[in-house]
Amino acid sequence: MSITAGGSRPHVLVFPYPAQGHSLVLLDLTHQLSLRNIAITILVTPKNLPALHPLLTVHPTIETLVLPLPPHPKLPPGLENIREIGVCGNIAMVNALSKLHDPIVEWFNSHTNPPVAIISDFFLGWTQKLADQIKIPRICFFSNRVAIASLFDYCWRNIKTVRSLPVVEFHELPKSPSFKQEHMPSIIRLFDESDPDSRMVRHGFIANGSSWGLVFNSFDFLEGEFLDHLRMRTGHHRSFGVGPLNLFTLPQSLERGIPDNNFHGCGGDVLSWLEGCADGSVLYVCFGSQKLLKRKQMEALASALEQSRTRFIWVVKTGVTEREMEEGYGVVPDGFEERIQGKGLVVRSWVPQLMILKHRAVWGFLSYSGWNSLMEGIAAGVMIFTWPMEADHYLNSKLLVDEMGVALKVCEGDDGVPDSAELGKVIDESMCNVDNPHRVKVREMRDQAFEAVSDTESSCRDLDQLVKELRLLLN
Repeated sequence: MSITAGGSRPHVLVFPYPAQGHSLVLLDLTHQLSLRNIAITILVTPKNLPALHPLLTVHPTIETLVLPLPPHPKLPPGLENIREIGVCGNIAMVNALSKLHDPIVEWFNSHTNPPVAIISDFFLGWTQKLADQIKIPRICFFSNRVAIASLFDYCWRNIKTVRSLPVVEFHELPKSPSFKQEHMPSIIRLFDESDPDSRMVRHGFIANGSSWGLVFNSFDFLEGEFLDHLRMRTGHHRSFGVGPLNLFTLPQSLERGIPDNNFHGCGGDVLSWLEGCADGSVLYVCFGSQKLLKRKQMEALASALEQSRTRFIWVVKTGVTEREMEEGYGVVPDGFEERIQGKGLVVRSWVPQLMILKHRAVWGFLSYSGWNSLMEGIAAGVMIFTWPMEADHYLNSKLLVDEMGVALKVCEGDDGVPDSAELGKVIDESMCNVDNPHRVKVREMRDQAFEAVSDTESSCRDLDQLVKELRLLLN
C-alpha cells in the first residue's frame, strides 16, 4: 500500500456503518480530512465498495480495505447494507461486523505504515476494544445530533430502569428532556437481555463513552450547550461539532452519493422536472432509504397531497418481500399518479436529495426526522414538516419543533396515520405564507449553519482542531 510518503501524514482508518444515513455523512468527513492532508484507508465490505466510487475519484490516494462480511443467521445471504433489511437488522449487522476484529488486527500488524487512529461509527462500539488492543486512539463518529451520545450512554448504563419507565427523564441533559417509552430509540426498546447479540450491542454503546474523541454532524448554534455538557462529562475537549458537513465545499459528485458519478436516469429526470416549476412551488416528501409506509399511511398521505394546492415530489420506497407487497407497504393508491399528472411526481428510485432541497422551486420538506435529512433541510432553508417514527426521530423532532421552532410536526409513530384533510390544509397554509414563523426561523437557522462552516467559525474551527489532534499523534 502506498498510503503516505515517508509517513509524513497521519494515516487514519475510517470504518463506516453500512447504512446510508450513517455512511454518507462519514464519507463527507473523510473528504474534508483528505483535503487537509490526512492519509485515509476506508474499511468496507465488497458490496458497499461501489458507494465509495465518487469519493475515490476525487481522492485517488485514499486506500480501501475490503473485507468479506462474516455471515450471521439473521442476515439473509448476500445482504451487506441495512437499507435492504431496515432497522430490525441492526443488531445482527453489528454482530456480524464485530467478527472482523481479527482480520483488522492482522491487517494492522502487517502494514508498513499502520494507522495512528481509527474513526468508526457509533454503532461500531466494539472497535474501542480493537483500538485498545492495537494501541491507537479511537474516534467515535455520530452521524446524528450531539444529545444522542449522552442519551444513549445513560440508557445503556441504566437499561433495566429505563425499560421499566413509562416516561424517561434526562435531568442531567440541558433543558432536561423527557420521552415516552414508545418514543425511545428502537434499538433500546428492542434490547433483549437474554440475547447475546443484544448484550454485545449494549457493551459497544457503553464503550463509546471511552472513546478518545467524538465527532458530530451538528454545529454550535444548534447544539452548543450539548457539546459543552459532553465536554464537561467526558473531562476532555475532544468533542467536535463539525456540521453541517454537507455545507463544506463538496464536489458535485459527492453530494449525497450520486450513483456512478452522473445524473443520468431518474435523478436527472427529477431535476429536469423541477426546472419547469415556479420558484417556491414544490413540496419534497421523502422517508429515507429504510422506512416503508403502510397501506393506510400511503393512502392518507396520497390524499393529503392530492387535496393540497402545492406541487410535489414524493419519493416512495416500495415493499420487496412477499408479505410487504401483500399488505400494501409502499403501494401508491390506484389512479393516484394519473390524477396528479402535471402537479406531482412519484419517484421509486434514488434521487439527489440535497440538490432537490437546494433547488429554487422547492419550498418545503416532509421528512421522517432522520438527522441528516433534517440537516439538509436546514441547510436548504426550506419549511420542514416532521413525522418522527423510531430510532432517534423523536429526539430530533423535539429539538427542531419544540425547542428551536424551525419545524412543524404533522404526524408521529410507526403506525401513525395523519388526517388527510388537516394535513393538506397545513401544507397549503404553510406554502402560501412566506412569513410563516417556522419558515422564517428555518431561514435564520440556515444562515447560522452557513456561518458555522465559514473560516474561523465553530464547525470549521472544530474540524481544524480535529486535524491538529490527529497530527499530534505522529509525535
